[in-house]
Amino acid sequence: MGWEADLFGALDDLEQQAEAMYDAERAPELADRSRAEYQQVPLAARLMASVEREVTLHVTGLGAVAGRLDRVAHDWCLVAGPTGDWVVPLAAVAAVDGASERAVPQVAWSPLARLGLGSALRRLADAGERCVLHRLGGARHDGVLRRVGQDFVEVVEGDPPHVTLVAFTALVAVQSR
Repeated sequence: MGWEADLFGALDDLEQQAEAMYDAERAPELADRSRAEYQQVPLAARLMASVEREVTLHVTGLGAVAGRLDRVAHDWCLVAGPTGDWVVPLAAVAAVDGASERAVPQVAWSPLARLGLGSALRRLADAGERCVLHRLGGARHDGVLRRVGQDFVEVVEGDPPHVTLVAFTALVAVQSR
């Protein structure tokens, strides 16, 4: 029985060595696959996993917007902050602090997440809330959203009141008060 135990011990040892060699050979392949798969993850998927978390968005031309991430769609997000709610186009987000380590794949998103920036702005226009529209370059428009087109929004501002059209591509954030 002694030689059988030695034989099985040697075979077990060889099997463990073979497994370790296989794992060592596969580790770079798995790392490459992981990198290749991760390059398919959009910012919106990471933010979707961060809903209800406290985050800080660093917005191009505006600075930091901090608060609870309430909603994410494919091209915008909603942050509830101490100074009001912020609708931020994802194209204006330069960096995010406080995001989840995870991502939610698009197939798992609610159909509401497919609504574009125009839908969020229409909701603000319907509510008749006073808003501040922040544009690239630092310009601001303080007024009430009136109508929302395909790629622009009308804001009524000033005294006497006048209508300004603001292109979505120029918006970096909309702050409701």
